[in-house]
Amino acid sequence: MNQLNPTREIVGMHSRTNTSEGYAAVFATILIWSTPSLFQYYLNRYYDPWAQNFYRYLVACVSIAPLLIYRMRYGAAPIDWRAVTICIVPCLPNVVHQVTQVIALYYMGPGVYTIFTRASVIFTALLALAFFPEERHVIRQWQFQLGTGLGLIGAFGVVWFQPGWKSGHIALPGLFVAFTATFCWALYGILVKRPSRELGSIRSFGVISLMTSALLFPLTIAFGKIGTPLHTGPQVNLVLIVSAVTCITLAHVFYYVAIREIGVALAQSLQLLCPVGAMALSAWIYGERLTHAQIWSAAILLLGAFLAMRTKPIATTEAAENL
Repeated sequence: MNQLNPTREIVGMHSRTNTSEGYAAVFATILIWSTPSLFQYYLNRYYDPWAQNFYRYLVACVSIAPLLIYRMRYGAAPIDWRAVTICIVPCLPNVVHQVTQVIALYYMGPGVYTIFTRASVIFTALLALAFFPEERHVIRQWQFQLGTGLGLIGAFGVVWFQPGWKSGHIALPGLFVAFTATFCWALYGILVKRPSRELGSIRSFGVISLMTSALLFPLTIAFGKIGTPLHTGPQVNLVLIVSAVTCITLAHVFYYVAIREIGVALAQSLQLLCPVGAMALSAWIYGERLTHAQIWSAAILLLGAFLAMRTKPIATTEAAENL
């Protein structure tokens, strides 16, 4: 007669709990990350790409600071400064991604851009294969491979069949800028896994947001207009603050939790769902519309996202800091 193993039962329950938290976090991220391109498209009328990103990250840094200080004072382990230094590495592609994604919105609508950036899954899969051996079992599963392939076909189909939005067909420079933003986002998602694991979700984002703001400051001085908030109305600045707190602070913390619990490849693949909300909101606010071919492409994309969601992540065995 088989005897129940209490230790194995507890480990199994803990693994299921971690996986559930990971999926909850990634779906919260999807909900929030359906909106950034809409905020950025609106802010492009008033802020240049450098100033917009500098102030958005500055607000994000300030908004996370109270929680970060609280955790440092009450019970959190001391910050490992070696782990802090490794946060510099993901900040570099993050800066490039933030600036180029705003520039891309001069060439295409918010919804189409959101769909196009879902191509980051293929770069993430390849980078995860190179950087993290523990991710390879996810990439080898047929659901992940088929889902990623369908997702890419759908993402590029939406762009390929676009008849022109407000300024004609998407220009090649716009595609290049969007491609750069997409690749840098995938690279950031890969490189941020280690700081998130060693510092925890909140502390790693606090450090990265501070470093990103510091890197964007001289770029804004050199290429942007640092005094922009003084010349725009309170409504515009309020939109910037809301977008920073939700789309950067809250979303990044949720995203770090998802990466930690279900893996970077799967967390990125499930971001294929973001265009649904983005297209609906962009159609409502900015009048952006999809053709029939684009709608079919979007359906293929969603099927790919569903298949990727069926992939089974490995059980997390590392000690992780709770939020």
